[in-house]
Parts: sequence; structure tokens; C-alpha cells
Amino acid sequence: MNDKIVAYSEKMDKTIAVLEEDYASIRAGRANPHLLDKLKVDYYGTPTGIQGVANVSVPEARIIQIQPWESKMIKEIEKAILASDIGITPSNDGRVIRLVFPELTEERRKDLCKDIKKNAENARVAIRNIRRDANDAIKKLGKNSEISEDEQKTIEDEIQKLTDKKIAEIDKLAEVKEKEIMTV
Repeated sequence: MNDKIVAYSEKMDKTIAVLEEDYASIRAGRANPHLLDKLKVDYYGTPTGIQGVANVSVPEARIIQIQPWESKMIKEIEKAILASDIGITPSNDGRVIRLVFPELTEERRKDLCKDIKKNAENARVAIRNIRRDANDAIKKLGKNSEISEDEQKTIEDEIQKLTDKKIAEIDKLAEVKEKEIMTV
């Protein structure tokens, strides 16, 4: 691959990585410890991820169990979960916190699918913007006679192929996540 394209390819890869992170945080009626990845708790004055202060496990399909290494962290972790938008009330027995995920209703599944489609479309737009930036940079090189017209055309074709490939990846990710959400 042309070195002029590599930087744009990396930007597209980052866009897809962000989409994958977003999809990991969408709950599908099953307990997924990645829901907690973005939550931070105050650990001796330092914002720290829950996985940094507790053991997070999934003992059953719809339960996340959080066992803090220090008992005083239970209150902090509970506060972070309640302040977040995951929509689940934690319960604790003084030693561990449990998050019990209810079954998703049909309506909630459809709403989540809409979110999945919206996230996918945002990622497609970001990929197309990267393609536009790449094409603008190539045209500029062509105008300044730094590359020939043939090279310019070849690079633009490669960028288009890369764009098509990345958009296909996004479509596949969205399709897989939708199928996961709609599976009862």
C-alpha cells in the first residue's frame, strides 16, 4: 500500500475501533463486563476504572458481579454505577455488588437497533470524511506537480477501494450486533 494512504487507513481503523467500543457498551440482555469500561471511581484521589479496583466476573448470563479489593470501595463503585447511563441499580451484600440485567423487551430491542444503525451511519460518515481529506491531499499534490496524473488516479482508486472495504466492515459489525440484540 502506498505510504500516502497508510495514514488515512490508520484513521479509518481508529474510527472502526471506536465503533466497536460503542457496540461493546450496548447491552444485549446479557451481562457484559465491558459495560463498565468507561466508568471511573475515585481511588485515593485518582479516577480509576472499576476493573482497576475490583474483580469483575459474570457468574451467570444476566449477572455481573463486582468484588472490590477494598471493602470501602463498594460505596464508590455503587455511586459510579448509579451516576452512569447503564440503567441498572446495583445491589450489594457488603462484600460484592451484583448487577442483574432484566430481559430486554421487544420495544427496547428495536430502540437499541436504531442506536446501532445510527452509530454505524456516523462511522460511515467519518470514513467518507477521511476519504475526502485523502482525496483533497492527493489533488493538492497533483496540482503542485509532486505526483503525476496517473499516480493521482491510482492513489484515488486505492483510497476508494479502502473506503469501500472499511464501510463493508462497518456494515458487518452493525449486522452482527443487530442480530445479537434481536436474538431472544
